[in-house]
Amino acid sequence: MEEADVSEGAEPRAGREGSGAARCGRDSLPVLLCLLAPEPSAAAPAVRAGALAELALRGLLTDDAGIATPADPDARCDDPVLDGLLELVAESVPRTWGAWVHSRARRTLDPVCARLAASGELAAHHRRVLGVFPAVSYAAADGERAVRLRVRIAEVLGGAGPLGELPAGEALLAVLAEAAGAAPGTGVERRAALTARAESTALPPGVLHRLCTALSAA
Repeated sequence: MEEADVSEGAEPRAGREGSGAARCGRDSLPVLLCLLAPEPSAAAPAVRAGALAELALRGLLTDDAGIATPADPDARCDDPVLDGLLELVAESVPRTWGAWVHSRARRTLDPVCARLAASGELAAHHRRVLGVFPAVSYAAADGERAVRLRVRIAEVLGGAGPLGELPAGEALLAVLAEAAGAAPGTGVERRAALTARAESTALPPGVLHRLCTALSAA
């Protein structure tokens, strides 16, 4: 995986690394987590967690005593998937980050899968429920980008390379993927080190822990 996929970014907050806040579309966290998922159609919590993290990295979601809160209800980021989630959060009753990982998560998953299917990176299978209602499910297509991504995240979780040279955005993606069961597990010490590295991004303190706790409980 190219470093730009997960680590290039917008201006960091003071004392914290940038982490991909300028990414759009194909390299956003929800898209990458969908590509990593062994069963994309069942990856709604992982994809939603990635979208929440992406919005937080962009400064569009803030943390208010554990509640995911829009920084500006009228702000948009020119990504339909992320804008849809931001609008949903703004119009709903306040919820914790963990609650948002699961609440109506398919509203985030379905457009991400459709986008990846349109680019040939997922396989779409169309059918009719009860012979009447159209439905679609998605499967991994194992394209070049997905394969490279899985290999790279497995390396990160396995301890390849000095941690100090690891882009914080890659550490963030690896931690979320492991918590979601979309990547190989790692040891306690490596997980703690990667989490500390991931927390040097612009995520508000405590948000990564809340997202991973919700994913691990899924």
